[in-house]
Amino acid sequence: MDHPIILVPGYQNSGPGHWQSLWEASLKGALRVEMPNWEFPRRAEWMEALDDLLAHAWQETETPAVLVGHSLGCLAIVHWAADAFFSARWPVKAALLVVPADVDREDGLEGLRNFGPIPRGRLPFPSRVVASTNDPFLTPERAQSFADSWGSQFTNVGACGHMNTASGFGEWPRGEALLLDLL
Repeated sequence: MDHPIILVPGYQNSGPGHWQSLWEASLKGALRVEMPNWEFPRRAEWMEALDDLLAHAWQETETPAVLVGHSLGCLAIVHWAADAFFSARWPVKAALLVVPADVDREDGLEGLRNFGPIPRGRLPFPSRVVASTNDPFLTPERAQSFADSWGSQFTNVGACGHMNTASGFGEWPRGEALLLDLL
């Protein structure tokens, strides 16, 4: 890839067998955002951590970054993009948003509610929402609705759970292909 890849994991981070961790090890230019608190996430802190890594990537390469979010990490990206202070600072080439967590759900985790309400404005860069038909944290209809409001391409990958290690996702070549297609 000719652009820095910024990996934005979700709640509790992505473990060693998670596709994001494997991409971090295998994709040239891949960097993981280290959030200040993976167990008790706070939206403002996560947005600042993302902004700090984008600043670092820009200063190192002067090339727009590609964002790759999973679950709650997708919402950190969307909130960052919706905030005029942050989104005007560093250019972003595109974003792959894999199974965004629906924190506005009534049965959602209380500790993640500070990431709501989920912004619904158009993202200022090309993006793709990837969803599963049996994700316990996001219905396909909500995923499509997010994609529509964010101006994102939408890809339903079928019954793949939350697309994490617990769902059987380690290496994910189709995800890499979706990312390349987005670019």
